Amino acid sequence: MKKSIQLIALVAVALLSSCGGGEKDKATAEKVDEKPRVKLASVTARPVDQIQEYTATVQAEVKNNIAPSSPVRIDQIFVEVGDRVSKGQKLVQMDAANLKQAKFRLDNQEIEFKRTDELYKVGGTSKSEWDAAKMALDVQKTTYKNLLENTALLSPINGVVTARNYDNGDMYSGGDPVLVVEQITPVKLMINVSEGYFAKVKKGAPVAVKVDVYGDEEFEGTINLVYPTIDSNTRTFPVEVRLTNRDQKVRPGMFARVTLNFGTQEHVVVPDLAIVKRAGSGDRYVYVYKDGKVSYNKVELGRRMDTEYELISGVDNNSQVVVAGQSKLADGVEVEVEK
Repeated sequence: MKKSIQLIALVAVALLSSCGGGEKDKATAEKVDEKPRVKLASVTARPVDQIQEYTATVQAEVKNNIAPSSPVRIDQIFVEVGDRVSKGQKLVQMDAANLKQAKFRLDNQEIEFKRTDELYKVGGTSKSEWDAAKMALDVQKTTYKNLLENTALLSPINGVVTARNYDNGDMYSGGDPVLVVEQITPVKLMINVSEGYFAKVKKGAPVAVKVDVYGDEEFEGTINLVYPTIDSNTRTFPVEVRLTNRDQKVRPGMFARVTLNFGTQEHVVVPDLAIVKRAGSGDRYVYVYKDGKVSYNKVELGRRMDTEYELISGVDNNSQVVVAGQSKLADGVEVEVEK
C-alpha cells in the first residue's frame, strides 16, 4: 500500500513537470517569434542648396607698423588710438639731432662736389676724382633722405590708429612699433575651403557674412582672391573674402561667419530621427527597410535643415527608412511595421 502511494506521487510530479515545461517552452517560442516593431518614413531626392559656412577673424586690408629704422628718442606723438589718419599725415616726430648733423654734412659735400666739378671742367682734376666726389655726394643725399623719413614718421595709408606703444620722450630701441595703423575700408577674411569645391569658387562671386557682435545682420562680401594650390595636409585651399565696410562697422579682430552657396544638387533627404550614431566612432548609419527586413547603411551627412538631414551617400532614392525602434535592430533583422 505504501509503495502504491509513492508510485502515484511520482507520476503526479512527472505530469506537473511536463505541463510546466510545455508552457515555458511555448512562452519562449512566442518570445523568439516576436519581431521588433518599427516606424518608417518614405524618403526621396530633391534639390538641396549646397551651402557651406566657414568661420574667420576679420583682418585689416593693410596693417602698417610705424617705427624708425634705428634707435632714437621720441620727441612727440601727434595721434591716439582710435584716431583716423590720412595718407602722408605726420604721426610722430623723432629727435632731430642726427638729422641736423646729416644736413650739415650734406651741405659740405655739395660745396666740395661743386668745387671738384668746376676744376674738372677746366681740366684741373681727373675723371676718377670727379667720380669719387659724385659718389660721396650721392651717399650723403641717401643718408639724409633716410634720416628725414625716420625723423618725421608719416602715415603710408588712410586708416585708423589701432595701437600706441610709447609716450613722448621715450627712447625707441626696437621691438614694438611706436604706432600701428590699419586700413579698415575695406576689411578681409581668410577661409579654408575643401578641395572638392575648388572648381566652384570664383573670384568676384558674392558671399554672405555675419559678424557675431551684430547678430543676424548680414553683410555682403565678394571673393577677392583664390589661392591656386591645395594644402596636402588639410586638403583645403585659402580664399580671401573682402567687405567694402564703408561705414566701418566691421573691425579687425571680430569673429565672423562666411556663407558660400555652390548651387544645388539632387540628394536624398531624411528625417533627423533616422540617423543613428555608432558608439565609439563618428560614423552615422540609417536602417533602410525592404521586403520585411532592415539593412544597416553607413551614410555621409550633408547639411542639416531644421528636422532633416541631407545625405551625400548611403540611401537610395524612394527608400523607406526607420525613424523609431532602432534600439532593438541589427543588420538583416526582420521587423514588423507599425501603421
